[in-house]
Amino acid sequence: MKYSSKIRLVATLCLAFAALGPARAAEKHLTILFSVPGLEFPFFVHMVGQIKDESAKLGEIELIVADGQKSSPKQTADLEAAITKGVSGIVISPNDVDALAAAIQEAVDAKIPVVTVDRRVNKVPGILGHVGADNVKGGEAQGLLVEKLFPNGANVMNLQGQSGSSPAIDRNKGLHNVLDQAKDKYKFVFEDTAGFARDKGLAMTESALAGMATPPDVIVAANDDMALGALEALKARNLLGKVKLIGFDALPEALGQIQAGNLTGTIEQLPGGQARGALGTLVGFLRDGKKPDNQVTLLTPIAITKDNLNQAERLNEVK
Repeated sequence: MKYSSKIRLVATLCLAFAALGPARAAEKHLTILFSVPGLEFPFFVHMVGQIKDESAKLGEIELIVADGQKSSPKQTADLEAAITKGVSGIVISPNDVDALAAAIQEAVDAKIPVVTVDRRVNKVPGILGHVGADNVKGGEAQGLLVEKLFPNGANVMNLQGQSGSSPAIDRNKGLHNVLDQAKDKYKFVFEDTAGFARDKGLAMTESALAGMATPPDVIVAANDDMALGALEALKARNLLGKVKLIGFDALPEALGQIQAGNLTGTIEQLPGGQARGALGTLVGFLRDGKKPDNQVTLLTPIAITKDNLNQAERLNEVK
């Protein structure tokens, strides 16, 4: 082989390797997709704000925010467009972990690093990392709060989250982990999914209360939006303060209702910490080739009541 041919071969190989893995790490400027299930959820709006702030601090990042609009086909199309565009990396909270698995696998196969946030995808090998809350422990925190409020037992109404989403599954599991240990004391008198939506939380609570001879002692909701919907239903029946109400997410509006005495508690899962941690994990790999020490990082949620409101991440946003 001639010397010039060898040079061309080496150059070709270098270009080929540059297309793989963290060679993009050498790039200072990064284009990163942040895909969320839906921006109608205040939780994800807050996450977007936090990840925008973090990308500005890290510098030289073009952040593309994609609103999944509660549609797995829409979120899949957003990922496929990002793959075609050749983004440096992806941070995603999937609308449905199973429905998005194929598109996420496509990104991984294209050597685009992916970090999941809030909602974990177990079926895709090769995901760089996951940063989220331990939603099982969050559900357990709800259960422990129920036990604290009603040491002698209670009738429990359970508004579950979106079917197929890992937080909904895990929070429900955690709640049952605690209360099922004393089934003779803690009875689930109603359980159904209200899809993480406020209007569904309101409608489902109205329907459930209408069918009960006596109201439950406590309503546990898998997010604050459903809890705030349930609050309106309780208000309409003059049951505020008579039925305890526990949400999840520590949204500013929910924190305000705790201050007002209308909501008993909520669960703080540090969404800002999740978003910033996910972006930091991705950028650390892209720029320095550093893989996370732990492939899965889970923050431990805490129950927020009037007694510890100062521990809520978004307390300063309460109006």
